[in-house]
Amino acid sequence: TFSNPQEPFDADEYIERLAWRTPGGGSKGGAEAFDPKRLLEEFENHIEELKQLDEKIQRRVEKLEHQCHREAKEFAHKSNNILMFVAFQHFQELDEHISYVATKVCHLGDQLEGVNTPRQRAVEAQRLMTYFNEFLDGELRSDVFNNPEKIKEAADIIQKLHLIAQELPFDRFADVKAKIASKYHDLERQLIQEFTAAQRRGEIGRMREVAAVLLHFKGYAHCVDVYIKQCQEGAYMRSDVFEDTALLCQRVNAQVGEVFQSPETVMAKLIQNIFENKLQAHVKEKLDETRHSDVEQYLKNLYDLYTRTTALAAKLTEFNLGSDKHTFLSKLIKNIFSTYLESYIEMEKDYLRTRSSMILQRYYDSKNHQKRPLGGGSIQELKERIRQRTNLPLGPSLDTHGETFLSQEVVVNLLQETRHAFERCNRLSDPSDLPKNAFSIFLLLVEHLCVDHIDYALEIGLSAIPSADAKNANLYFLDVVQQANTIFHLFDKQFNDHLMPLISSSPKLTECLHKKKEVIEQMEVKLDTGIDRTLNCMVGQMKHILATEQKKTDFRPEDENNVMIQYTAACSKVCAYVSRQVERVRKSMDGKNVDTVLTELGVRFHRLIHEHLQQYSYSSMGGMLAICDVAEYRKSAKDFRVPLVLQLFDTLHALCNLLVVAPDNLKQVCSGEQLTNLDRNLLHAFVQLRVDYRQARLGRHFS
Repeated sequence: TFSNPQEPFDADEYIERLAWRTPGGGSKGGAEAFDPKRLLEEFENHIEELKQLDEKIQRRVEKLEHQCHREAKEFAHKSNNILMFVAFQHFQELDEHISYVATKVCHLGDQLEGVNTPRQRAVEAQRLMTYFNEFLDGELRSDVFNNPEKIKEAADIIQKLHLIAQELPFDRFADVKAKIASKYHDLERQLIQEFTAAQRRGEIGRMREVAAVLLHFKGYAHCVDVYIKQCQEGAYMRSDVFEDTALLCQRVNAQVGEVFQSPETVMAKLIQNIFENKLQAHVKEKLDETRHSDVEQYLKNLYDLYTRTTALAAKLTEFNLGSDKHTFLSKLIKNIFSTYLESYIEMEKDYLRTRSSMILQRYYDSKNHQKRPLGGGSIQELKERIRQRTNLPLGPSLDTHGETFLSQEVVVNLLQETRHAFERCNRLSDPSDLPKNAFSIFLLLVEHLCVDHIDYALEIGLSAIPSADAKNANLYFLDVVQQANTIFHLFDKQFNDHLMPLISSSPKLTECLHKKKEVIEQMEVKLDTGIDRTLNCMVGQMKHILATEQKKTDFRPEDENNVMIQYTAACSKVCAYVSRQVERVRKSMDGKNVDTVLTELGVRFHRLIHEHLQQYSYSSMGGMLAICDVAEYRKSAKDFRVPLVLQLFDTLHALCNLLVVAPDNLKQVCSGEQLTNLDRNLLHAFVQLRVDYRQARLGRHFS
């Protein structure tokens, strides 16, 4: 039904043929009448067939295209493999051919070298024999020995002849050997002179050439020495030898690599020369002039010189000095300072001991005070120690006129001297000896600061504390406590800041901590003893006020109905005294010590008032006055800011209510919240203080 695919497609012809073949689709004069509907239906069906045929053909085309692409890739892959295989074969053949040629070339080269090397040696031997004959004849005719411009070539020849001459027997060739040696040394001297002149002119290229020639001569080391010597000419024009050395080494390091083949060796030799000559002489001059005349300045100079030398060495490690430059520089430093460092710690301790004693003595002299020997065993000292720890009246106490014999300025000076000693010890001690040396300095600090100053002041302070029954006593021991506390904080800070870093990783740490704990405990015992006796004196002073000011008629007034006071004069004075002492305690203590001391003072204050109130009998109005007094005491107790003390005075205030309540209410009051847990005998004792106890037979109301 379709057109021949070999012929070109004609759409009009194709439709005419399709209409003609369709019944009723021809012209009107045909066998059948023209039927347009039938023709339209035929066209639609045919169009549908054409669409399906088109889709079928399209799928076939896509399939063929896909197959074509796949086969193209496979073909390309096979082609690449074939090309690579062919190329590999060609390269392999080429490599084999190159190897073959190279082998032939190497073989030919070996043959040429085998022929050329003996030839060159023979030529060189002949040349040397010619020159040797000139020395043997005694006349140097060759231009190379007479032309100054050919000194480099002459040096090469004479160096080789000198080596040959060493192998010749002395008896037959003594004369020629001497001539060669003479020429050898003469050329060596000329080369060194040429190097020196080139260095002075600053001709680096000529210096490099001459140094390369001298490298094979025995005088090469002398050439280096000349270079090192001339480098230092004019380098030390200022007073700071360390800064000059650093600048010199920087300048030489930038130049030495352009002159010598082994610059690290030359730099190391330069630095060694500087350390062993310039620096060692400088250190010796600075230290020897003060070693026996001014120990303080000697130690300062030693610390400064050693610090600056090690700092200089640290800068020099930036240069190439060989494989182990740190050990090299450490050895140079040790050679300079070893004799001084061996005796350092003993001089440090002697100076610190002398200086600390002088600081203390100067202070006591300013106070016109002659230090008392403590612990000597005399009867008077035994009495003082017994009196310090008891309340026995063994004679009058030491009068220091309020002087604490503690000086913060003295302490700062002692700590400053010790801090300097720790700094020097850290820098100048061998690492293995550092903890031991630091501990010995710490022991001197303990001896002079803690024992000779703080402990002595505590002993004097204890001796100056009056007995408990003294009147109007100056309780200045609290000032001693305050100053000792401040000083110990400074001591503890230096222990942590300057000593701990030096011993923290050594066995000496335990020993230091033990010594510090021992010192603290010794001072705490004396502080506790002094505070306890001071509190006894405070209570004694309160007792004296009460005994002097409190009258029996205060609580049994003659006119019960005409009492004009709110509280007694004794109560007023005691409360004022207590307030002053509480404030002094707060200023003298810190931390938990404030509450601890105030608790003890408050308990003793309460005990005193409790016992004092039990010495009197009370009328009805007197009982009210007693309650008013206790209320004032309770206000003073609030200043302590200690719950226990306030609770004790609350209970005492409740007990005083037993002095004024009606007899019938005694049982009810005793059963109250604050009194129910108290001992019945204590309650009964307060009830017995009432004037009407026997008259009204209150015992039966209380029982």
